[in-house]
Amino acid sequence: MRSRLPRTACLLRLIALCILLSHSAAYFGLTGREPLVFLPGPFSNEPPTGKAHLKQCEQMTLTRRQKRLCRREPGLAETLRESVRLSLLECRYQFRNERWNCSLDGRGSLLKRAFKETAFLLAVSSAALTHALAKACSSGRMERCTCDDSPGIQHREAWQWGVCGDNLKYSTKFLKKFLGQKRVSKDLRAQVDTHNINVGIRAVKSGLKTTCKCHGVSGSCAVRTCWKQLSPFHDTGRLLKYRYDTAVRVLSVTNAATGETELAGPRRHGQSLRTTDLVFLEESPSFCRPSRYSPGTGGRSCAKDTSCQSLCCGRGYNTAMRLTSLSCHCQVRWCCHVECQTCVREEEVYTCKNA
Repeated sequence: MRSRLPRTACLLRLIALCILLSHSAAYFGLTGREPLVFLPGPFSNEPPTGKAHLKQCEQMTLTRRQKRLCRREPGLAETLRESVRLSLLECRYQFRNERWNCSLDGRGSLLKRAFKETAFLLAVSSAALTHALAKACSSGRMERCTCDDSPGIQHREAWQWGVCGDNLKYSTKFLKKFLGQKRVSKDLRAQVDTHNINVGIRAVKSGLKTTCKCHGVSGSCAVRTCWKQLSPFHDTGRLLKYRYDTAVRVLSVTNAATGETELAGPRRHGQSLRTTDLVFLEESPSFCRPSRYSPGTGGRSCAKDTSCQSLCCGRGYNTAMRLTSLSCHCQVRWCCHVECQTCVREEEVYTCKNA
């Protein structure tokens, strides 16, 4: 009999680009159906007015309780859409030179398995939602939260100086409320998913830095205002890609002291499994040829000296010539104007063979 995932793990697959309502439900954001509607930007810094946000909430695949929370917070729907955009674009960027390039084709089948790629999708999605919520608070797009409430920082002064801190504390607290109470599960897949989701949240937390600004006569630092600021999401994506490259295959073991099941992997450099490690249960396919998980690498562009050999899976590559236009012979004109000519350059383009 197939075991069901706990409710929280399922919800996480559906909303942060990967919250899943059930094994047979559609994956919000990850299958390529909903997110393409959400990608156009840039997003407004002002929350939707009137009933616009109510319509946005209804268009999303949320639970009844989540829709109630969404309707109460005018800026939440836009923030959820922003998290979809962040995670999708960052995933595509980090895997642009890999055999699996975060393609939307085959995404639903991929998420039903416990590959390394699934682990990354869960982590980058939860990270994007955490990041987007914190940024929405500090930018004023959500009405029920404001600047980071670190000791010694007054919200009014922060807004006046333009140093409103990213509210990661509220972000993580709201995220738990939105997803529901988490219950420890004995299901191995649910434990793996929850672990990877938390890796994404920790990656955002690790990028939280204290930034300070001095105020005083002639630029002196007699008075200093400090606030919390998140790193650019690209930094978080780069960290999660490193976690993907060093992901650990795990299994379930019983803790002799507590009698509870927990994840365990091979000891590396004398260390056991860490809370920052991405984990998976089964080896990934090659992604070389079209399958239920990806469209394969045929026709993909590659770099002759660096990626063609690996990306084309030994099938070889085609070479073609392409004309490209670029700015050249630029000169600075008084005072602040730059004039450039347009040059045409011929360059070689390499694409993987299909067979």
